[in-house]
Amino acid sequence: MARPSRDVSRVLDELRREIATHDHRYHVLDDPSISDAEYDTLFRRLQALEAEHPELVTADSPTQRVGAAPSATFATVRHRHQMLSLGNVTTRDELAEFDARVRKLLGYENIPYAIEPKVDGVAVELVYEDGVFTTGSTRGDGLVGEDVTVNLRTVRSVPLRLRDDARPLPKVLDVRGEVFMPLEAFRALNRDREEAGLPVFANPRNSTAGSLKQLDPKVTASRPLQLACHGVGALEGVAVASHTELLAAFADWGLKPVPRHQLVHGLDELAAAFADLEAARDALPFEIDGLVVKVNSFEWQGLLGQVSRSPRWAVAWKFKPRQAETVVDKILPSVGRTGVLTPVAELAPVAVGGVTVRNVSLHNMDEVERKDIRVGDTVLLERAGDVIPYVVRVIEEKRPAKTTRFHMPTHCPVCGADVLRQDDEVAYRCQNIACPARIKQSLRFFGHRGAMDVEGLGEKLVDQLVDQGIVKDLADLYHLDLERLVALERMGKKSAENLLAQLERSKQTTLPRFLVALGIRQVGEATAKALALHFGTLDAIMAADVEALTAVRDVGPEVAAMIHAFFAEPRHIALVERLRAAGVTPAPVTETRGPLAGKKFVLTGSLGGMSRPEAQRRIEGLGGRVTASVSKDTDFVVVGADPGSKVKRAEKLGVAQLDEDAFVKLVRG
Repeated sequence: MARPSRDVSRVLDELRREIATHDHRYHVLDDPSISDAEYDTLFRRLQALEAEHPELVTADSPTQRVGAAPSATFATVRHRHQMLSLGNVTTRDELAEFDARVRKLLGYENIPYAIEPKVDGVAVELVYEDGVFTTGSTRGDGLVGEDVTVNLRTVRSVPLRLRDDARPLPKVLDVRGEVFMPLEAFRALNRDREEAGLPVFANPRNSTAGSLKQLDPKVTASRPLQLACHGVGALEGVAVASHTELLAAFADWGLKPVPRHQLVHGLDELAAAFADLEAARDALPFEIDGLVVKVNSFEWQGLLGQVSRSPRWAVAWKFKPRQAETVVDKILPSVGRTGVLTPVAELAPVAVGGVTVRNVSLHNMDEVERKDIRVGDTVLLERAGDVIPYVVRVIEEKRPAKTTRFHMPTHCPVCGADVLRQDDEVAYRCQNIACPARIKQSLRFFGHRGAMDVEGLGEKLVDQLVDQGIVKDLADLYHLDLERLVALERMGKKSAENLLAQLERSKQTTLPRFLVALGIRQVGEATAKALALHFGTLDAIMAADVEALTAVRDVGPEVAAMIHAFFAEPRHIALVERLRAAGVTPAPVTETRGPLAGKKFVLTGSLGGMSRPEAQRRIEGLGGRVTASVSKDTDFVVVGADPGSKVKRAEKLGVAQLDEDAFVKLVRG
């Protein structure tokens, strides 16, 4: 094959730079300079040229924002420097105590503080090496996070290569920031999901977290996420003296600094800025929950240090919880997947922090009785963390005459079966495992990402399937056909085909996922994995007695009794057999103790003989681990064609490198 001319390489480089500039103007500066049609023309030209010359495609090309296959799981990333969490204050007096400590420790008065809104999103770290984005991760426990690099690459305000036209680039830059979803985009996403019969997100933070943790980066790319940068971990190769200078550098490098930041001096200016921000809160296009206050000087930050996991030089001044009064119109029991009846209050609609609340969970009868909540009561509502509404208390002086206490019904409001409360439980339960309400909740849980991961099995679809008698248990899902699905309300042919494809894919699952999907009480992901590792097969778990189940790590007598009771129920045994007959095959898992046990690998470049996921499976199958970034703890860097900057870092740290041939010999023995 003829080598591409330098002219083609030059044209591709110019196109990428031009598109990156327009991305920066649109997604970071909010100041586009060309129309969408003109942008699309440039992008299509780049795609066409790269298709003609695939050997010239680079990792930082705008066309590569969604270039990865769906992942089976997330690897872990160890942060170079711990990601700290901020301490909170809620009053001016508490902030004054913080300011007094800072002044005392530093020996200065009238401290310069950098302040910024506390954006309500998901904390992440992005690693840039020689200006190129290499690794992105969640905060995790502050020391180790999850590798979400491929998903962060889809966020349009994340530059794949930093700009170097205004100031020199750092050799290493670990950016800390907050990924968030603008409010208007969040509302539009929920409208689309509601129309598609999918469950809506409770708030922008939840939608952001769900979007960032998608196993398929194409799903993340479809969500309108943004990044606001507010801090740094490692910074090598350039000198920055203060937080305000850092934010200016972020802007020069093409990163989007947290908005509305400013420099103030002393407590009075801090209090005035807080009041201004709280007044402007509802007009902002994104959610915030307070004001972050930081000592501006990096030298002073170093002198102040940290306590445990929080810095001494910064604090979050949180807004007061949003509260409102409203009236309880009704109290109705809602039936969950395990048969638990939860009392739910229907309210006179009221706005709490910009959200209209019509219903609120009262959790259980003990809570109803403790707060003495009755129909007709005026109650004080609060959104916990500006998210979940709950009843703070009853305003008794506004209680009407002749109100009566709420009592849980003796029969299920959905199926009429007996409702009983065990002596050792707070919950009341419907005793009918075939109750339509229980089936609906079980179906929704079955399709959850941590269970069988069936996209499209939303609330409205489930309601139709159960109400029309099409699905009576979990196994019936695998007997759905295109004709029956298309006949349902708001179910087009394409949506029906997608659902059937998702169901077919879900048949090949793991034993832990299958156990979770069955909805056994107290069996979450950790317990399910422990059971799978201990017993090996589903049949062995089903046959185990309470004593054998109690021998499993982290399974106590109470949980063991619940598992045993579940599989002692003939209808549950029949359900498992029907699922198996439909083709559901829960594969066993094993705790690998292979020849690569304890070894850490990093993959860079493309391997001609196998895909990246296949290489990871080979390593993990032999007991090794794959991580995203090179560190002194890395044992091997596997180097394929067109490797990135990880090779240079491996050389710097003295980490062993394997070419493709050596790697293949290693994993094939």
